[in-house]
Amino acid sequence: MSGIEGKVVAITGASSGIGEATAIHLAEHGAHLVLGARREDRLNAVVDRITAKGGSAVGVVVDVTRREDLGRLTDAAVGRFGRLDVLVSNAGTMAISPFDELRQDDWDAMVATHITGLLNGIGAALPIFRRQRSGQFVNVASTAAYVVKSPQAVYAATKTAVKVLTEGLRQESGPDLRVTLVSPGFTNTEGVGKGASPEAAAAAVRQRDEIAMPPSAVASAIGYAIEQPDGVDISEIVVRPTVQA
Repeated sequence: MSGIEGKVVAITGASSGIGEATAIHLAEHGAHLVLGARREDRLNAVVDRITAKGGSAVGVVVDVTRREDLGRLTDAAVGRFGRLDVLVSNAGTMAISPFDELRQDDWDAMVATHITGLLNGIGAALPIFRRQRSGQFVNVASTAAYVVKSPQAVYAATKTAVKVLTEGLRQESGPDLRVTLVSPGFTNTEGVGKGASPEAAAAAVRQRDEIAMPPSAVASAIGYAIEQPDGVDISEIVVRPTVQA
C-alpha cells in the first residue's frame, strides 16, 4: 500500500502547473483531494480529469489572500472526508520586474499570495492538525529563496519568507506534525512570465523554453515527502533542472 493512499490532501493553486501535476500524481496513488484555485473552469477541469479515471477529488474556489477562503478549503476536507492529512500551499505569482518600474501592485500581489496566503493556510489547517494530533504542511517556495537574480528581488524576498516561515513552523510543530519545504527551480508552467514586465516576461519565457523541467518532477518530490511513514519528516527538498546554475 502506498504511503499516500487514503490520505486527504488539500492543494492551493491546483488549477494548473505544479498544483495540477501534484493533484494528478497524488490521485494516481490513491489520495483524496480537495483542490483550491481561483479559476473555477480550470479547477473543474482538473477535478473532472481525476474523477474520470476513478480518482477522488472535489474543487473549492479559493483566493489564498482571503482568510475565509482557506477556512472553506480545510472545512471542505473535513466535511467531505472526515479529516485533513496534508495541506500543500502552492499558489503563487511571478510578476517580476525591475525596481525602477515601480510596479507596486505586483509587489503587493506577491506579498499577499506568497506570505499572507501561506499564513492563511497555516491558520486554517493548524487547529485541525492539533485536534487530530497529526498532519503535514507542504509549502512550495523556489530556488529564488537561495539565489537572488535580477529582476526577481521582490519575488525572491517573498519566497525567502516562505522558507523562513516553514522552518519556524517546523520548530514549533512538535512530534505529531510534519513540515516540508519544496523549492522548485525553473519549471515549465504557464505562470512563467505571466504578469511580469514585457522585457522580464520575454526573458523568463525564453529561459523556460530552453531549460525548464516538467511540473511532474516537482509533483514527484511532493509525493515523496508525503509518502514517508509517520515519524519521518522530509524537512526540505530542492529540485531543479540539471542545467540550472
